[in-house]
Parts: sequence; structure tokens; C-alpha cells
Amino acid sequence: MRLQVARIGKPHGIRGEVTVQVLTDNPEERFTAGEELIVVDGPVKTLTVKNARWNKTILLLSFKEINDRNQAETLRGARLEIEVSDEPEDESDEWYEHELLDLKVMLDGQQVGVITALRTNPAQDLLVFEDTEGNEIYLPFVDEFVPEIDPEAGIVVITPPAGLLTLNSDDDSEKEEQ
Repeated sequence: MRLQVARIGKPHGIRGEVTVQVLTDNPEERFTAGEELIVVDGPVKTLTVKNARWNKTILLLSFKEINDRNQAETLRGARLEIEVSDEPEDESDEWYEHELLDLKVMLDGQQVGVITALRTNPAQDLLVFEDTEGNEIYLPFVDEFVPEIDPEAGIVVITPPAGLLTLNSDDDSEKEEQ
């Protein structure tokens, strides 16, 4: 199984360095010298990390295969992935977005939507799903509101606080106007 760890941004300088949007919780381990990364939507299939350094809050990577700014420019927008084991390392409650996408959202035994994204935020992760009417719903991704995730059955069971699924709906705004 592949796991996306970064997205390449713009070139930095003239020696082939690029900025990257980090999408991993462990950049120090993922971007060490000699680490081979799989390139998706890029001009090459793999890249080998030559150097990784932080410039304030931006990670800069250089690769053995990329020597100048023109080559670096061809990588813009490419995704960097690694190969990981399908077996979970432990029984933690941690989930990757790709494990949750397209799971049915169930409330009281009825499907109320489908997972479309996982938004990771500094304070709280949000589970994003589209309800049966096409509205986008954001639900705090905590055990209290998401007590069960069963990827084999293709479902996520939710217990949202009262009113969350109808918050900001057209019906609510009409009631406020009256």
C-alpha cells in the first residue's frame, strides 16, 4: 500500500531544490538522505533524497536525480509517496484519509452520507462527509461523535450532537428569518 507523504511545490534556488507541502507526521524519518520516494504525476517514477532542510516553516528537498531549477520546475505539483505495509503496526485509533474515503456514514442504522475528506487541523481533526442532499458536513473526529469505524463493512457510525446535521441548512436560515 502506498502512502502520500508530500506534494512538491515550486523550485527554490538554481541547484534543483524544491519546496514541499509535508503530508506526514514524521518528516525527519521520511525525508532522510538516501530515502527513495515514489513520484505520482511527475516526469520520473522515483526520486532519491539527497538533502532535506527547513527554511523557517518550509521543507526544502534536493534529489540525486535533479540538478538544476529547470528540472525542478518539471516536478511542480507531483505527489511523493512511500510503500508501507498493509498490516497495522498496532491497534491505535489513527486513520489515514485514504482509509476513510467513500465509507458510508451511518446514524441510527440509516445511511446519512459518504466520507469525502479528513481535514487535519492543529486543534482538532474534522471528518468531512456529504449528506444525502449534497451538503458538506464537518464533524469533529473524536470518539464521542465517531464511536465506530469498520472499513471491512464500509461504514462509519456517528453520534453527532443535536442539530449538527442541520446546522446552516436552508431550513435553519428560513426559521431565523421569521
